Amino acid sequence: QVQLVESGGGLVQAGGSLRLSCAASRSIFSSNLMGWHRQAPGKQRESVAVIMRGGSTNYADSVKGRFTISRDNAKNTVYLQMNSLKPEDTAVYYCNYLSTTRIEYWGRGTQVTVSS
Repeated sequence: QVQLVESGGGLVQAGGSLRLSCAASRSIFSSNLMGWHRQAPGKQRESVAVIMRGGSTNYADSVKGRFTISRDNAKNTVYLQMNSLKPEDTAVYYCNYLSTTRIEYWGRGTQVTVSS
């Protein structure tokens, strides 16, 4: 079992920045991948960024060049640095963890609101 706790969300003006954190209850080094997803009102949850076990990353086209995913294995924490935020980035952001046995865990989410 893995517990994930997101933090760092809030209200920010367009063009601003936020850094989200996802603290895991066990070593993230052993994960297959970790990622950030988001869900806006009335929309399906979408993948924003993932970081693989080997350190490679992938981003949704809508956030490339603005968001950066990173991890600190010693702190069992994954981060999402979000710059140049836009109103369309407004959503609940969720962290997920995929184990090497293909079991997926999710956090409860943190709200990000970008005002125009």
